[in-house]
Parts: sequence; C-alpha cells; structure tokens
Amino acid sequence: MEPKNNKKTIRAWAFFDWANSAYNLVITSTIFPAYYVAITANAKTGDRVSFFGHSFINTALSNYALAAAYLVMVILLPILTSIADYRGNKKIFMRAFTWLGSLACCALFLFDINNLEFGIICFALAAIGYSGGFVFYNSYLPEIATFDMQDSVSAKGFTYGYIGSVILQVICLIFVLSPKTFHLTSGSAAQLSFLLVGLWWIGFSHIPFSVLPKGSPNAVPRHSNIIKGGFIELGHVFNKVKAMPLLKRFLPAFFFYSMGVQTIMLVAAGFGAKVLHMDTPGLITIILIIQLVAIGGATLMSKLSGIYGNITVLAGVVVIWIGACVGAYFTTTVTEFYILAIIVGIVMGGIQSLSRSTYSKYLPQDIPDTASFFSFYDVTEKLAIVGGMASFAYIEELTGSMRNSALALCGFFILGLILLLSLLKAEKKMSER
Repeated sequence: MEPKNNKKTIRAWAFFDWANSAYNLVITSTIFPAYYVAITANAKTGDRVSFFGHSFINTALSNYALAAAYLVMVILLPILTSIADYRGNKKIFMRAFTWLGSLACCALFLFDINNLEFGIICFALAAIGYSGGFVFYNSYLPEIATFDMQDSVSAKGFTYGYIGSVILQVICLIFVLSPKTFHLTSGSAAQLSFLLVGLWWIGFSHIPFSVLPKGSPNAVPRHSNIIKGGFIELGHVFNKVKAMPLLKRFLPAFFFYSMGVQTIMLVAAGFGAKVLHMDTPGLITIILIIQLVAIGGATLMSKLSGIYGNITVLAGVVVIWIGACVGAYFTTTVTEFYILAIIVGIVMGGIQSLSRSTYSKYLPQDIPDTASFFSFYDVTEKLAIVGGMASFAYIEELTGSMRNSALALCGFFILGLILLLSLLKAEKKMSER
C-alpha cells in the first residue's frame, strides 16, 4: 500500500469529481430539467405526461425516476461493495458505473418528446452510474489521506468538481445561447450538451483510473453466496456502527438533513423552470453562480470546522438550509431566486464535504474494508434521496404546487438539526472524560 497524502494520488482522486460533477450540473441541475419541462409542456394536457400508459405531472415523473434509480442503488451497493472489499477491486466497479452513466448521458442526445420513455430510462441510468461510481470514489478517502488531512482532501475533491463542471457548463452555455451560430436549434443544442457531458465524464475519469490503487483485499474468507454476503456484510457494518457512540448518532442526523439537501439540489432547476418560468440561459446562469460560490463555501466550511468543530459547523449550515426552504416557498421573482441561489451555494459544497469527512474521521483509521463502511454511508444517503424525492413528488401531485413540497422539506432539516445538537452534547461529554 502506498503512503497516504501522496499529492499525485490525491490530485488524481479529485479529478474523478471533476469528471462526473458535469453530470450533476448539466443533467440534473440545469439543461436537462429546462429541456424536459419545455418539451413536455402541452396546451392540451398542461404539465401531465404519459409514461407507459400512466399519467403523471411531468416534474413529478422525473423526480420519481430519480427516486427509483437511487432505490436500485440501495439494493445493489451492499452486494457490490462486499465483492469489492473481498477481492480488492473497487476500481473495477468505479469504472463500470462510470461507463454506464456516461453512455446513458450520450444516449440522451437522442431524447425528444416522441420517445419519452427512452429519455426517462436513460435519465435514471445516468443517475445510477453517477451514484454508483461515487460510493467507490468516497471509499478511497481514508485510504489516501491521513486523519488530519481528510477535511481538506474532501474539500479539494468538491472544489475540483465545481471547477470542472463550471467549465463544461460554460461550453454548453455557448451552444444554448447561440444555437444558430452552430446551425443548431434550441432543442438540439440541449441534446448536444448531453452528449458532451458523457464524453467529458468518461474522458477525464481516465486520470483517476490510471493512478488510483485498485483497492486492498480483505482476506477474511466468505462462506455465503455473493448476494446474501453483501447484506450480511452490511449487517456486520451496522453492528460495528452501533458500537461507535458518535458515529451511530451522526448517521441518523445525516439521513434526515440529506433528505432535504439532496432533494433541493436535484429539484432546484425544475422549480425555477416551472414555478418562475425561467428560460435555459437564466437557469444556467443561476446554477453557475451556485457552483462558483460553492467553491469558496466548501473551503470556508473546511476552515471553520478546524476552528469550531465539524458538528457545530454542520448544525449552523442546517439552520441556513431551513431558511432556504422557507425562502423558496415565498420566492416569486427571479431576483429573489438569485439571492436564494447565492445562499444555497455557500452551504451546498460545505455540507457535502463536511459530511463525508466527518463520517470518515469517525471511522477506525486504517481499516481494510473501507468500501463496506462507505457503502453503509452511501446507502444511508441514497435512502434519504429516495425518501426526499418521493415525498417532494407526492406532495406536488397531491397539492399541485412545488412550493408546498419545498416547504415540507423543512421538517427533515429540523429533525437533522435536533440530532446534530444531541451529537454535539455527546461529543462534549466524551471530551470531558
């Protein structure tokens, strides 16, 4: 095993975020939602679409698709990470999910209103590829960085992700703003963006694939079959987590505030396009602002955590997220949405980066089965996304308003805040002993 804190390895690791964050920005956050809302709006049916014979509100359908994709990952990840830990080949799975996601993005180049089912399926497959690759990427953190460096290395990954995705977003913006210059229509410019994301994703992923270690095998013999063994391994991790007083308090808090954070990140563009009637250039601009602010936000939160501690900073950030949900409910103008975007940008990168490094720091250091422990972390996050997205979609279908869905997310954040404050008390008691 190579020494930790190797600059070349850390830089290569961060480039995986550079590669796949373009998916998160273009596909889930800006161009796809705007394109999808535009092509599914119909004078006769309003905002309702037919998916394999069933009628849905258009944005609710895409949110249900994401929830289903993450539910698939909840089922698959325990099995795959168990194999990865046992055989020490987590980079193979990281590569496989990357190819799946990038090819699904390329296939969205063919998506239009005449093949809605095809587009939604590719949209879900891209989400599976993105989330599947990320769990193995996350599991490298304690393997490549020492305990004292994990906050800054985690923040470095997110910073690379924001920079890389912004660069590709600007390239896509050029095509979207001036499609006629390139002999395109507004629709084909969006479709070209989907193709560029897939090529960018797989292209830059070769940097970490060529540098990162393949993973360290866990020599403990397995007597159960692969499928059963994965869930047994998850059960073993759960039992270990129960014996860790701080980690077992952190995960429930992480689960509830992630229901809010991840949902907001995934539905923000759809909210802007549908509720505020923002066009694609406007959505791209606002998301670019969020990304640029988030670069500083991730670094700022890392530094603040060194002064005040991770949990104190996380609690403060969750309070800001609660305010953002209330703000979204009352937002009626594009200017107000821009202000809200700046606030969200400051806390978006910070809460993700700090959550990952806090979990990593609560783990026993130098454990061989990091993929299984991070599988547990990612299963928790994916379940939060499933619950958050399904709740958001259901409330919109029930009430007919995305504003009500946004306001309801406050409840998840409040539960997360209460649990974080409880964890903070437990930390102080342990430090006093």
